[in-house]
Amino acid sequence: MPKDTTAASRPDHAPADHPAIPQAKVGVLVANLGTPDGHDYWSMRRYLNQFLSDKRVIDYPAWKWQPLLQAIILTKRPFTSGANYRSIWNNDANESPMLTLTKQQIGKLAEACAARWGDRVMVDFCMRYGNPSTESVLTRMVQAGCDRIVFLPLYPQYAGATTATANDQLFRALMKQFRQPAVRTVAEYFERPDYIDALAQSVERTLKGHRPQKLVCSYHGMPKRYLMQGDPYHCQCQKTTRLLAERLGWPEDALDTTFQSVFGSEEWLRPYTVEHVAELAQRGITDIAVISPAFATDCIETLEEINGEIREAFEHAGGKGFTYVPCLNDDDAHIALLTDLVAENLGGWVD
Repeated sequence: MPKDTTAASRPDHAPADHPAIPQAKVGVLVANLGTPDGHDYWSMRRYLNQFLSDKRVIDYPAWKWQPLLQAIILTKRPFTSGANYRSIWNNDANESPMLTLTKQQIGKLAEACAARWGDRVMVDFCMRYGNPSTESVLTRMVQAGCDRIVFLPLYPQYAGATTATANDQLFRALMKQFRQPAVRTVAEYFERPDYIDALAQSVERTLKGHRPQKLVCSYHGMPKRYLMQGDPYHCQCQKTTRLLAERLGWPEDALDTTFQSVFGSEEWLRPYTVEHVAELAQRGITDIAVISPAFATDCIETLEEINGEIREAFEHAGGKGFTYVPCLNDDDAHIALLTDLVAENLGGWVD
């Protein structure tokens, strides 16, 4: 975790009992989705309770949702989710792959920022759910002297259940700060040429010249109702796929847009990835690759769901060739993109 080494000092001409003040600096706080502290029952229950109690994720009235969540869902789901996490857990570091990979991303981003701005910019990360929490990291940055903060939700496409809830949590944390820093939130970046180019490079690097019959672009799902209420996520996913096809030089029908991680009984954005890949195999399309452009970091939804459940559905239906294209993670092109995003949002704050 990044450490601040700037010593605090008493301001010139201040009285002897004036508290020491750290050197002013600008903070860059990157927010990822989150991770449980462990894969045991109680760690999973705490994490799932926080996640599934978020009104941006599940917007049912509390009187209707909370009894179901607390009495039924959270008595069973921690066991199944814990088993899924256990299958991909980083046992050496005793943490989830998302946490390991996020640390690597932020380490490289911090190095890139230090090369540009020296110690004037402090880079750190938080998780919307789980640890390190948004509040704890924001407090640490303020105590280190950050009076201006760029907040970067690590989501290429905007959705209320991802970008907006990360911002919500930041604003709640700001309410507890006696001295609030100025804050800029970074907008979605799905149509930036450098993002699309980084995605295309990851496809080309993974496939090594081979072109499958289909490249399935699987995005995290959300209820269709949210789209009808004005959430732009679905449209931004469709455009991401189209721009990726153009950059690869492939026909648009070589790429499909699908949605995964369906939860509950209401209709979500379609087609569902797990059903779609099985239908492809049944139609004789037996060689596919799957990429997940909505995730900047490999996590349970990619390492276990795509490379496990979705792969199995495809192969069970007769599929032969299944290639998973990893998330951008700490790839150099991804770090360069994030650094440029930070630079643009630091405009006027740092030369």
